[in-house]
Amino acid sequence: SHIIGIDPGHQGPNVDMSDLEPLGPGSTEMKAKASTGTQGTFSGLPEYQLNLDVSLKLRDELEARGYEVYMIRETNDVDISNAERAQLAAESGADILVRIHANGSDNTSVAGALTMAPSTANPYLSQELIAECQKLSQCIITTFCASTGANNQGVYQTDEMSGLNWCSIPATIVEMGYMTNPDEETRMQTAEYQQQMVTGIAD
Repeated sequence: SHIIGIDPGHQGPNVDMSDLEPLGPGSTEMKAKASTGTQGTFSGLPEYQLNLDVSLKLRDELEARGYEVYMIRETNDVDISNAERAQLAAESGADILVRIHANGSDNTSVAGALTMAPSTANPYLSQELIAECQKLSQCIITTFCASTGANNQGVYQTDEMSGLNWCSIPATIVEMGYMTNPDEETRMQTAEYQQQMVTGIAD
């Protein structure tokens, strides 16, 4: 059966996150190993907690559908860098890695979901893997928005994400919505909408 890797983005604040790691294998450009992420502007809920809540529900949904699931973390009290997360997913035997995140913007009116994938110019990944990441990202954002009704912001191509650059299996980052938008932030914390998000990703 297929094995799905799930990476609940970020981690709790109890570790030193000032350490740096290469942006990709062999890169001289360095980036922070991890961060706590954004937080709900109105509720104060940290992104790392929302990511974990949804990821655990996604695990249950996928297992109910007959998949094996490998979780990068099941608690906030971890110290795992973004490069390490990519490597752990590959070592687990997972077929794909789905990284669960929530977004933030200076503009509180911005709402919607997007996925992130490497561009064809990515210097760290093969063209075949880049294409698979882009395809995975497109599939997930389509079904996510069909299930949730969220504004579809499409696939954002970036080569600045160490959690993608270090991957050796198809991977995507799912930005479920904006914690800086009052409506979307509130909605993402409801059980009903979390289930819609989970259903969409699983589909």
